[in-house]
Amino acid sequence: METTTNNTIASAIAGKFRTIFNAEPLVVRSPGRVNLIGEHTDYNDGFVLPAAINKAIYVAAAVSNNDRCHFVAADMNEEYKTDVNNLQKIEGHWSVYINSVIDQLQKAGYTIGGFNCVIGGDIPTGAGMSSSAAVECAVLFALNELFALGLDKMAMVKMAQQAENKYVGVQCGIMDQFASMFGKKDHVIKLDCRSLEYEYKPFDMKGIRIVLFDTNIKHSLASSEYNTRRLQCEAGVAMVQQQYPEVKKLRDVTLAMLDEIVLPRDEKVYLRCSFIVEEIQRLQDACIDLELHDMVSFGEKMFATHKGLSELYDVSCKELDFMVDFVKNEPAVLGARMMGGGFGGCSINLVKEEAIEALSGRIEAAYKVAFGIEMKVYIATIENGTSIVGAEKMQVA
Repeated sequence: METTTNNTIASAIAGKFRTIFNAEPLVVRSPGRVNLIGEHTDYNDGFVLPAAINKAIYVAAAVSNNDRCHFVAADMNEEYKTDVNNLQKIEGHWSVYINSVIDQLQKAGYTIGGFNCVIGGDIPTGAGMSSSAAVECAVLFALNELFALGLDKMAMVKMAQQAENKYVGVQCGIMDQFASMFGKKDHVIKLDCRSLEYEYKPFDMKGIRIVLFDTNIKHSLASSEYNTRRLQCEAGVAMVQQQYPEVKKLRDVTLAMLDEIVLPRDEKVYLRCSFIVEEIQRLQDACIDLELHDMVSFGEKMFATHKGLSELYDVSCKELDFMVDFVKNEPAVLGARMMGGGFGGCSINLVKEEAIEALSGRIEAAYKVAFGIEMKVYIATIENGTSIVGAEKMQVA
């Protein structure tokens, strides 16, 4: 099981910056995220319930006093140099996530000079914890400070999303960047993806932990099927709109509308849409559970979400189903479901603290027997969002 030493990582990143650039850096921490419930609801104008976690990206940065930029990826021991006014995009290279932020700032009319940075962290790539969003938020937050741009957090979230959409070329929603920037310790964020209104809900972690079981696989059909699901949702909305023109997205649709209009015409589209409509309501009910500190009921809704994702929305896979099936009758597991777009990545579990080690050992062994693959285990706590790492928290590097 992997553990985190956030102060140590921040200190190491800052120390590497001092060694390379002989200057004192600003250090910014931007966390990864989990989403407790509300999957595939974002592009249907629904709600999501993410939280920032104790795995993060760290950026140590300082102004270079010219137009040159020098970036160092500490974890890869790689570097990249460019001119802030003549960015060179290398597809698939880690530098695109830094350049994407510079590009969006410049397109928005902000002037920034050259800067140097060292970047690193402990968010595992490919596990669905949004390391790319954390990089974008960390760099943007740092540049906002270094060049006194005056951006507030919401403006930075929107710009970071645009950086991913326009420059990197990934059509993500706003949840990842929002959770990374606005996270609050021991709280989840109920985010309305239509209005961007949000509220914090307490997440009672007494005696339980968020445990991620990583399948260590990502099936190749993930991106194509994701696009297909979006089209199926839009198709269902278009059918309903013929009779209810006020409907804009599945957020506005009821199960009665789907039964009346969509089911007789396209059963597959009906299944996809019914999951989304149910999930939007399930999330709102789950928030009531949190207010009542009823984590048992909340966990039951996580299991229901997985069942819907697997059977109605059809975005799970045998590895994820295996993980959820393995724990569903475990007394120490309050809830579990696949997390993210689907077809791989992690399952997210609420597990009683004293049972984590034994449970993890059993599922790791069973998973290896079933699939011949080593799985990974991450234990997450809910932490604050993007912030400057204070000098008082730093160890001497």
